[in-house]
Amino acid sequence: MKRREFIRAVAGALCVRSSSAYAQQKSIARIGVLRPLPPTAFPETLNAFYKGLAELGYVEGRNLVIEHRWTAGHYEQLPALAAELIQSQVSLIFTGGGAVTTLAAKASSRTVPIVFVAGDDPVRAGIVSTLNRPESNITGISLYAFDIEAKKLEVLVELVPNARDLAVLRNPTAPEAEPQADMLKNAAAKLGRGLHLLSASSGDEIEAAFTTLPSLQAGAMLIVNDVFFSVRSGQIIALAQKHSIPAIFDFRHHVLAGGLISYGSSLTGAYQQGGIYAGRILKGEKPAELPVMLPTKFEMVINLGTAKALGVSVSSTLLARADEVIE
Repeated sequence: MKRREFIRAVAGALCVRSSSAYAQQKSIARIGVLRPLPPTAFPETLNAFYKGLAELGYVEGRNLVIEHRWTAGHYEQLPALAAELIQSQVSLIFTGGGAVTTLAAKASSRTVPIVFVAGDDPVRAGIVSTLNRPESNITGISLYAFDIEAKKLEVLVELVPNARDLAVLRNPTAPEAEPQADMLKNAAAKLGRGLHLLSASSGDEIEAAFTTLPSLQAGAMLIVNDVFFSVRSGQIIALAQKHSIPAIFDFRHHVLAGGLISYGSSLTGAYQQGGIYAGRILKGEKPAELPVMLPTKFEMVINLGTAKALGVSVSSTLLARADEVIE
């Protein structure tokens, strides 16, 4: 082969290889995950998210790259971390851990698609203007059901019927704090129970709230759904055990970690749907065409080991209604 022909052959092969590499690079999707908690916290939720993505054909390490950013509870870091993801040219941002996380992502870009899972009312929190036709680049799954805390109060009374006074641990800085307080007062009155609202927005305040329980003579406690309490769930569960107070939480992972009982929407189900939404957007659908989904299924999980340690006798009726009983 002549020298000129050889050079042309090599150049042609390099072009083919370059084009193939470029096509392969373009076929790999890159998404960012922004949460207050690290990936190792409640791994079942992220596993559900990955499962949803896989249903649409996106698998990490094959045709998907995932960049994680988390704050370990330091919410003031969220805007900078969201900006980092935008600068890394992700195709989509997935947010978990409440409205504060999603709002940080929203402020960072009006064009990069955002899929959220949040426990707040997304309209009241300012995430979207409507549920059916969300913002141009934002949609997701809301765990919010306004009366869920009242339902938790009913379950708590059924679990501990002799508790005449109940305590509620809430975060006064949450957007829904005041409406929820009014709703819980009305619910407690209908149940014929006294109600003590305990406020905490720091670890020390959580500790202080539990120390007031003996003087209040509260026989059981409701932990309001709040991302701050999720970050501090280990502390709260340990304090409930230390003070021998039956407490109801929102999600299954609280009960797996030693909590007594949970009642709320399925967090893993929401994350899986979030993965499906992310996959659909990566395939070309627009966020504005995907309505915000609301919870349709609620689950109850009971830890009988914790109940025994607290001296709580769980009725057969409640056990029959439970979706899962941990021995």
